Amino acid sequence: MIDFWSNQHECTGRETGAKRRGIATVECAVILPVFVLILLGTIEACSMIFLRQSVELAAYEASRTAVLPQTTLLNVQSTASSLLTTRKIKNCVITVNPTTFQSAAYGTFIRVTVSAPVADNSLFGSIFYKNMNIVGSVDFMKEL
Repeated sequence: MIDFWSNQHECTGRETGAKRRGIATVECAVILPVFVLILLGTIEACSMIFLRQSVELAAYEASRTAVLPQTTLLNVQSTASSLLTTRKIKNCVITVNPTTFQSAAYGTFIRVTVSAPVADNSLFGSIFYKNMNIVGSVDFMKEL
């Protein structure tokens, strides 16, 4: 009869330690690439969320500037650019529609659109995000 509770085994402790180290090495070789892939994917997803929020915030702040009386296109673009520069977002395009928003009648909607290329603003952009842009736009009504 075999006694499972005894400390006597057929193999020595030395052989068991070598087998355990080999199993741990194989487990590490299998799990480590998966873990690194999940980690880098999480970092990239957070980077894209940050980019999206930054573009939306820049469009919002620029729209608030656009509806102020006696503002210029340069003021609107400067507001968005300064926020994007602070957040280290590169190569953005800022557009205002209508382009003659300064002379637009009260009640006219003014749309500010901010577009940022994903490839220029991500960790792995050239691999996954060719020719993709994140676009944020905000409409404000011109008031008194």
